[in-house]
Amino acid sequence: MWKYIKTYLHFAIIAALFMVGEVLMDLIQPELMSRIVDEGVLGINNNGVGEIHLILTLGLAMIGLVIFGGLCGSLNNVFVHMTGQNIGNEMRKDCFRNIMTFSFPQMDRFGTGSLVTRVTNDITQVQNFVSQFVRGMIRTSMLTAGSIFFMFRLNHQFGLIVLCAFPFILGCMILCLYKANPLLTQLQAQLDQINAVMQEDVSGIRIIKACVREIYEKLRFGKANDDLIRTQLRVLVIFAFMNPMMNGLMYIVVVLILLSGSYQVGAHTTTPGTIMAAITYTTQLLNGILMLVMLFQNISKGIASWKRVREVLQSEPELKDGGFEGATTEHGKIEFRNVSFAFPGTEQTVLKHINLTINPGETIAIMGATGCGKTALVSLIPRFYDVTEGTVLVDGIDVREYHQKDLREKIAITLQKSELFSTSIQENISWGAPDATEEAVRDSAVIAQADDFIKTTQNGYDTPVAERGMSLSGGQKQRISIARAILKSAEILIFDDSTSALDLKTEADLYAALNASRPECTKLIIAQRIASVRRADKIVVLNNGTLEACGSHTELLQSCQTYQDIYHSQIGSEGENNE
Repeated sequence: MWKYIKTYLHFAIIAALFMVGEVLMDLIQPELMSRIVDEGVLGINNNGVGEIHLILTLGLAMIGLVIFGGLCGSLNNVFVHMTGQNIGNEMRKDCFRNIMTFSFPQMDRFGTGSLVTRVTNDITQVQNFVSQFVRGMIRTSMLTAGSIFFMFRLNHQFGLIVLCAFPFILGCMILCLYKANPLLTQLQAQLDQINAVMQEDVSGIRIIKACVREIYEKLRFGKANDDLIRTQLRVLVIFAFMNPMMNGLMYIVVVLILLSGSYQVGAHTTTPGTIMAAITYTTQLLNGILMLVMLFQNISKGIASWKRVREVLQSEPELKDGGFEGATTEHGKIEFRNVSFAFPGTEQTVLKHINLTINPGETIAIMGATGCGKTALVSLIPRFYDVTEGTVLVDGIDVREYHQKDLREKIAITLQKSELFSTSIQENISWGAPDATEEAVRDSAVIAQADDFIKTTQNGYDTPVAERGMSLSGGQKQRISIARAILKSAEILIFDDSTSALDLKTEADLYAALNASRPECTKLIIAQRIASVRRADKIVVLNNGTLEACGSHTELLQSCQTYQDIYHSQIGSEGENNE
């Protein structure tokens, strides 16, 4: 944490100095009040005659000290907030930067809900911890030590009474914190669970309503929330018992001071003003200790949150950049050499010994049953995952040798589940090419067969898109995503079942326009429909993670049983009409 604190250490030091000023004013005042009572009111040093002038002088001095202390406290708050907020700001930005470098398996391990909690709630807890530490540690330590010191200055016997009670007070505080600390980490984990349920339910609200599962989801969220509340209540109960115990101990101290003071006043070894000041110092000591309890509570929460934030900050990207620099002699060539792959954390092999060469400018279709490894295969090209065995080459270079940015600039990919952002249609299309002109954006939309429906929207290309594209149909979202991929002008274009929501005519027009405008681009098309792939240069058939066959539509109809089965199953719906 020092990395962040040292940048704003000057704010923390200034805040600490102002806090010292505030606490000193609090510690000086009881002694002045003692003099007002003893000398100004009772006139102990003036034969029992009060001194009005002394009361006015010391009263005005006390008012001045209060004003000065209040000013110091206000300025302390300003610099404390500047310290905490800036540290939280830097920490939150660093966390997000690091998350953007995570591989897919890392994202899966943390979970979206947990990452959201860590970047929001946990970092807020950390910055509160820093703020409370800068402000509270100085105030509580000075009030505690200062009150005991001034008690000894006033009366040694009073000081000894407080000093004897201090270990009991400290032991009570340590016991309660020891019981509460394990629950604080548990609280954050349960908050992760609530955020995860909330995110799933909000993003999947349509399917929840379609399946009439609102009651089930309410119960699921309620259970997660009940678990959180139970743990929170256990923490609160611990601290609820602690505060009365601390107060009880301090009131015993006050009683003992009054009892001792009454004997001393009778023996003329102390004065009523001294007793009053001692009680005030005892009260300040109690406040200091109670603040120390709250401080340690916040420190415990902050440290628990910091451990979770630190996991994000210290997680190294699993996919390291290679050292290849320079230009390649080929553009758009892809090779799979004896490639096998299993998703990280699983033992099930998804792809087994794949050997495949795709030449620049070719259109390759990939077909197969659900779960046969189609998406896994194309995910290895932009290096979303690393192969378990073998090598994937792009333009003759192992993808692990590229800088990831350079590799992915060669590739444009669009997925079956279209990811759109809460901005205009034009900005969504130009997401991968932010410097593209309006004309280029429209040209890519025309190729993607999206221009016609965009023009019918209220504001055309400036029409805002609702969160996650909820204001658009499935086919509209897919066409905008395809336009975004086309605009990128990449050497390799991957369609991962991204035309599934398009009708056959729109899909055919799309591929015709794409082939006419980008003949040099290598295209990989994952599809389930024969009509979508039959005109590809080659069709790759995967079966249980192995490459069963590779050839043209005509060749596969004669030689590949799996392709024949797919073809004949679709004849009645679309295959026969497209022969």
